[in-house]
Amino acid sequence: MAKLSFSATVAAFAEKVPGAVEAVFKESVHDVTEEMLKPTGAGGRMRVDTGFLRASALASTTAMPTIKSQSGPVAGQNYAFDFGQIEAVILGADVNDTIYVGFTAGYAVHREFGANGQAPDAFVRSAAQQWQGIVNQKASELKRRLGL
Repeated sequence: MAKLSFSATVAAFAEKVPGAVEAVFKESVHDVTEEMLKPTGAGGRMRVDTGFLRASALASTTAMPTIKSQSGPVAGQNYAFDFGQIEAVILGADVNDTIYVGFTAGYAVHREFGANGQAPDAFVRSAAQQWQGIVNQKASELKRRLGL
């Protein structure tokens, strides 16, 4: 369904502008991913303590990254996040590809859905729910930049 909505959003001007569909697709995936990974301190839904969960984010066009059930942060260590691997996958993707963005941290599912009496953070689901709005915004921005 997301592909149908995506196609409908860009169909009106895509035929007139080479690369429009690809640009809207890649910019939209980038923004949804940034929203998913946005820390609570920056207005997002992802709690960041050591940075391990955020740093475990990976992207792929072949399969969802696999959670490593026993992986977690080392006590007293902080982990830096680098968007580079995700950005490389987005930039290398074809508009017909599915881009999977997931986590390898063993507790990723617990943070998303809640566990042990803690409320869910829902950082993945809430970002995914914004997909159509982000696509619409990116299509509008591109039309405005191109004077359409």
